[in-house]
Amino acid sequence: MNTNNAHISKKPLSIKGIFSLTPFTLLDYPHKTACIVWFAGCNMRCLYCYNPDIVLGKGKIDFNEVLSFLKTRKGLLDGIVLSGGECTLHKNIIDFIKEIKAMGFAVKIDTNGSNPKILNSLIHNQLIDYVALDFKSLPHTFKHLTQSGLFSEFEESLSLLIRSNIPFEVRTTFHSSLISENDFVKMIEYLETKNFEGNYYVQLFMNNVPTLSKLDDSDKNIRLKDFSTSKIKVIFRE
Repeated sequence: MNTNNAHISKKPLSIKGIFSLTPFTLLDYPHKTACIVWFAGCNMRCLYCYNPDIVLGKGKIDFNEVLSFLKTRKGLLDGIVLSGGECTLHKNIIDFIKEIKAMGFAVKIDTNGSNPKILNSLIHNQLIDYVALDFKSLPHTFKHLTQSGLFSEFEESLSLLIRSNIPFEVRTTFHSSLISENDFVKMIEYLETKNFEGNYYVQLFMNNVPTLSKLDDSDKNIRLKDFSTSKIKVIFRE
């Protein structure tokens, strides 16, 4: 029996669900060399989204093509980042990750938290090693910002991660026209009420880049203040 091919499920993984592949990154998986698999499609339409082509586009690469690429990266990469778009939307995601884990790679997912059922399965079956969870906004601005009604799903995903022993980070993209400073303070307070502790990463919106919706420039003065609490360290990223 050829063990190199023993795990590959030809039919379900032949679907083209992947938009593109970044073969190497040192920035997207903490303390690991990795590649990024960008999944096509998303169930949110965040006004500030930097990846409109991915969110609105169709898959160009099938899962088996990525698995073949990963075989050539054994011993060269530590991990794989599954991003998008929204990777948990794809029905073959669990089988795909099983194949990746069988090759010995660590797996990080970037998610908007809209699919807690899949997230719970990934946690329960020990298929993921790190999660970056996007905290878009509080309920009263969530629908406008994301063009979706998925806050309760995000909240369930956050609770799942807090109860788990999976290393994870919470992160927010900050645009001053979409999230006020007062709302931002309340977002930190919300995380505290959910018993989140650790680093809270805030990505400052990059002006003058193509986004899903036309937006005015964002004021970045919020980075001049220290919003950290005794339990949450707020870290601004450019």
